[in-house]
Amino acid sequence: MATYVGKNGAVYNGANAIAEIKDWSLETTAEVVSDTVMGDSWVSNKPTLKSWTSSFNAIWDDADSNGQLALVEGAELTINLYPTGKTTGEVEWSGACIVTSVSKTAAVDGLVEASFSVTGNGALSTGSVA
Repeated sequence: MATYVGKNGAVYNGANAIAEIKDWSLETTAEVVSDTVMGDSWVSNKPTLKSWTSSFNAIWDDADSNGQLALVEGAELTINLYPTGKTTGEVEWSGACIVTSVSKTAAVDGLVEASFSVTGNGALSTGSVA
């Protein structure tokens, strides 16, 4: 079984790298509806619509105009996620999305950080970096 280290991962807003990324996550889900009827002994379901969300955390960079600063609530954009870096042949996930939340945190003993969440606006594509 292959294993991967996350230190080379990246998040892009279209063709622009989002600066200072610390971590990111991607979740895909499928809704289900029950097709259980009288007489059944067990609940049965059918899949319906799929969706995806992503979130990522970064060290805040107020000079990252095409990355962090473009991620404002309600913005519609395309996010590209690279688990092992943007290297030819490596896996990439991409899709149109809407920014749903942005938060900043600061602590006396740390750096100012930014957190971003997006919700997919259509299908999530899985491919390889060209």
